[in-house]
Amino acid sequence: MCREEINERKPRERKPKTAQQALQSLMRLCARSEKSSGDALRLMQQWQVPQSERQGVLDKLLKDRFIDDGRYAEAYVREKSRLSGWGARKIAMQLRQKGVNQSVIAEALKQLDSDAELPRLVEKLRRKARTTKYSSDYELRGKLLRYALSLGFDYDMAQHAVEECTSQDL
Repeated sequence: MCREEINERKPRERKPKTAQQALQSLMRLCARSEKSSGDALRLMQQWQVPQSERQGVLDKLLKDRFIDDGRYAEAYVREKSRLSGWGARKIAMQLRQKGVNQSVIAEALKQLDSDAELPRLVEKLRRKARTTKYSSDYELRGKLLRYALSLGFDYDMAQHAVEECTSQDL
């Protein structure tokens, strides 16, 4: 094939799924990994499932416990706090974007161990400081503070972790 033929190809148009096909597909997906109700609604929109049938499919998935936003939020909080090193603010923001109810998010965030967050953040900042270029301690502290805030930690904890990290020799 020459380049002109490749560039002229149109993306393959997908056939819209019926509600029953969407239900079967979502059951398979949810059996393999946790999904939120927002994820399911987004997928059904991509699959062009008729708007009037989406809520019925979602209700069936919720009734059969294929989707449980509480269970999803708890798993998400565990994963993002322990493996990714995110703070509560970033986790809550991401869960809101995934369509999880605010009360479910608040309940899931209760499982965060605030005593373990600070040492984990300090260690993450130490690793970041080793690879950060800076010309003064002031510049380093600013960069580390912005990094900690971008991870979703509140200002007081971020500032305390930066102080602890920079007070000792890197």
